[in-house]
Parts: sequence; C-alpha cells; structure tokens
Amino acid sequence: MTDSRTILIADDDRAIRTVLSQALGRSGYQVRATSSASTLWRWVEDGEGDLVITDVIMPDENGLDLVPRIKRVRPDLRVVVMSAQSTFMTALKAAQRGAFEYLPKPFDLKELLAVVERALAAPQVAAEAEEEEAGEAGERLPLVGRSPAMQEIYRTVARLTTTDLTVMITGESGTGKELVSRALHDYGRRRGGPFIAINMAAIPRELIESELFGHERGAFTGALNRGIGRFEQAAGGTLFLDEIGDMPPEAQTRLLRVLQEGEFTTVGGRNPIKANVRIVAATHRDLRQSIRQGLFREDLFYRLNVVPIRLPPLRERLEDIPLLARHFLDRARASGLPSKQLSNEALERLKQHGWPGNARELENLMRRLAALYAQETIGEDAVAAELSEAEPPAEAGGRTGPETLEQAVERHLKAFVAAHKDGLPVRDLYDRVLAEVERPLLRLVLGATRGNQIKAAAMLGLNRNTLRKKIRELDLPVVRGLG
Repeated sequence: MTDSRTILIADDDRAIRTVLSQALGRSGYQVRATSSASTLWRWVEDGEGDLVITDVIMPDENGLDLVPRIKRVRPDLRVVVMSAQSTFMTALKAAQRGAFEYLPKPFDLKELLAVVERALAAPQVAAEAEEEEAGEAGERLPLVGRSPAMQEIYRTVARLTTTDLTVMITGESGTGKELVSRALHDYGRRRGGPFIAINMAAIPRELIESELFGHERGAFTGALNRGIGRFEQAAGGTLFLDEIGDMPPEAQTRLLRVLQEGEFTTVGGRNPIKANVRIVAATHRDLRQSIRQGLFREDLFYRLNVVPIRLPPLRERLEDIPLLARHFLDRARASGLPSKQLSNEALERLKQHGWPGNARELENLMRRLAALYAQETIGEDAVAAELSEAEPPAEAGGRTGPETLEQAVERHLKAFVAAHKDGLPVRDLYDRVLAEVERPLLRLVLGATRGNQIKAAAMLGLNRNTLRKKIRELDLPVVRGLG
C-alpha cells in the first residue's frame, strides 16, 4: 500500500540516508533525502513534505537551528530531530525549539517508524498557538508560564525524566506541586507504570503505616484480609507523598528504612518486599523549621531532598498571569462554560492582586468570570469586584477575625452555585454538600478514636451500622473494618 505523504530527510551520512529512505519507502512513504540543511530549507519553503527528519550536525547549518525557522514558516509541519550526540541537553534543546520528537543515534528502525506514524497522525494545533508556544520546553508539560522561574522548572523536570532520583517539591498551596509530580512521572522512564498519590494530612496518623506498606490478615482488629499498601500499588511507577511534613514520627522511621534499604515489610508481616518505586515528595511546610522543632527527622529530609524543586508563588511570576488566565478560560470553555477573554486593563488588575491561593485561586476566579458575566470581554471592573468579593470577611470595626464554619460553608456554596449559574446541570445538591461535610468529620473522629468505630459512633451520636454504611458510601478505605 502506497502512502501519498512525503518525508524529507536531511543527514550528511550517506549510509543513514540510504537506510532511512529504504525503510520508509518499504512502509509506503514518498521520500526525499539530502545531505545539506540549505536544500532541506528550500524544500520546506516550497511547501514540500509532510514530515521532516533532520540530523543535528550538518556541514552548512545545525539542524537544531533549523527547527524554529521551520516552525515559523510551516507551523503544522512536524520535525523529528536525530543526533549521535546522545546528551540530555541535545534532547532538551530539541524540545525547547519545537521538535516533535528527538531520537538519539543509533536508533531502532521500528522505533523510528513508530515515531513517524505518531507524528503524521498527531492532531494539528492552530498556527497562532503553535507560534506562541514554539521553543518552550513547557509545551510538553502540564504547566503554563514563560517566566525565568518557570523556565528553570521546565529544565529541571526535563533533566529528571531520564532518572529515578528522589525529588522534593516545595511550594505554597495552589502552586502546582502535584502537576509537577505528574510531569516527572508522565514524561519519565516509569511512565508505563502507575502513578499513586497519598496525602499524609488526609489520613489518621494511626493508619498511615498500613496505608503506605499494607497489612497482613489479623495484624490488627478488623484486618480480616491482607491489605495492599501504596508502595505495592505503585510498583514499577511513581509514589507521590503529598504533604510529607504531616507524616507522624513512627511512619517517618519506617519510610527512612525503606529509602535506605530499598525494601519494606507490611504491618504484621515478616517477609521483606522490594520497593520498586520512584519517590516524589511534596510539602507546603518549611521542613528545616520542622526539623529544628523536632517534628521531622533530619536524616529522612536529606534522603528525600536529593533533588529539590521549589515552585514559586504566583506573586513571584506575575508576568505569567496573562498566559495562565487564558489557559484557565480555555479550560472553563472546554468544560461547558461560555467563551471569554480579558481586557488589557483587567489583566493589569490581576497583576496587582496578592494571590494568596496562587494559581488555584486564579483558576477559580476565571471560572467565576466565565460563569457570571454575559459580556465576551471581561473588563477591569468585573475583575476588581470579584477579587473584592473573594477577600476574607472582616468583623465589625474593621477587625479581621477567624472565619466560622458557617461562614466558610456559605462562601464555598456561593462559589459553587455561581459556577453553575449558566444552566449547567446540578443534581443531588443536598446530598453532595452533606457528603463534603461528612467526609472530613468522619476522618477527624475516626482519627481521634484510633479507628475504633464503636467509640466513633458514640461520639457522633450514630448507630454503629449507620457509621459503617457512611464509611462505605463516602469511600473511606483507611478506616474500613476497624473497631
């Protein structure tokens, strides 16, 4: 079967040109091959070819320098870069300059053909968007921003994708710590394995060891079957330990042993299990301060902090706000909300805000604006009004006091209802709100009673069977079967 699409090849090695031409020809493609970058450029300018495969080192021009030029004149033309300089910096530059893929020499022909097939089948993006993002390492990551701080994060993440080094991500809430951990996994060599996340702050401290390492039948009251922990679930992939600063001391000791010895035992078990995972940890806390306070083990900190990544708060990268705002408005449109854009004055107003909630706060604001305002272009007044509305409530006399539970619930409900104001379906709202309140309440009480469901039911004023039913309905596996 003959494929009408043409592949342009540029390599100064005649043997490489011959092998590639024959392999691609046998696969049905039309092929044109040259030894010079200038000839390749002429073909591209003339509108020839559906895909480019170029070497880096050629007599008249570096192939990497050719990539952004190709993307400017033919933004829909995919470029595959190959090189015998099999260094990570070569791969990084290829990604930064807009190459679809980078192949180090020598490579397997089957791999090349698979890359060609993917490149030709990949959906095209709008030329404007391609030009704006061409040359950005971040276009391949679920992160948005062109600031120097973000570019450094892109480079760091790109370097780490070829390793299994343990990474510690620090940053305020809402800065994207889980996004970075997902990028490390999705673009790393363990991407074929599972990505398992566990939030230390969301689990009763008495149950963390069982959650992490699993337990044997009969290890504790209610352990009727063997429980698989997150380390086993993540085998071959990545284990993301979120809010590691909230891990209790006894669990810290067991985790340190795993990192030192590369194996662990289940709660109540005797046989060691090999820990085949990459560890990525994250926290919003200052762990060095926690060490000084005796709340976090110093030796565990250094085991986890092999490669530190600090995510800057949004106030430190205000130049990224226009890109982020557009990105979040696009996401809002994709979820069914009306298409919106911001005026230049509105964008300037966004840059004046302190953003205590960081990018997450900005995303919530963009969704509110898309849902609540009829005009297609949102102006400065609307942005200022919404930012003012989102400010914490103040007590009489101008004194700022702690927000009550009722106030917090009312504030979140207003935002939820506002986000669905334009006709999006809302069903079972009463049950959904109750579930949001019940889940943290049950976690808190079960933690206080060390997982004892009899004591927890008495504290809550519930029948024990009712409590068990709610645990199942709310999917609280950390406490199921205890008590």
